[in-house]
Amino acid sequence: MKTLTKFFLILLAIFCLNGFGKNLFAQEKKVETVKIKTSAVCPQCKDRIEGGLAFEKGVKDISLDLETKIVTIKYNTKSVTPDDLRRKISNLGYDADSIPANKKAYEKLPACCKKDAAKH
Repeated sequence: MKTLTKFFLILLAIFCLNGFGKNLFAQEKKVETVKIKTSAVCPQCKDRIEGGLAFEKGVKDISLDLETKIVTIKYNTKSVTPDDLRRKISNLGYDADSIPANKKAYEKLPACCKKDAAKH
């Protein structure tokens, strides 16, 4: 009788861990998209921003449209926030919505990537 009880307890534990457990303990990764207005002006800016964010934790996809200067980022909400992404862009030397470019990073940008550079 004890063996049969242990057997059913083991089956119940396996069922809970494989069925209920996944739903109770799993943290669903939610992917959202944010659009951020930047001060990018040239293909080098595009490469710097896309390359600078490509391997950041939580970033799934990134694309900068130079015509609109808007970077579209798909990200995991459990790993990063839109404000984190804006700060990362600022630290690359570019404006990100209302967050101005980090001054030291901006000074290190090539002349063609400065805000007042002629369009090319």
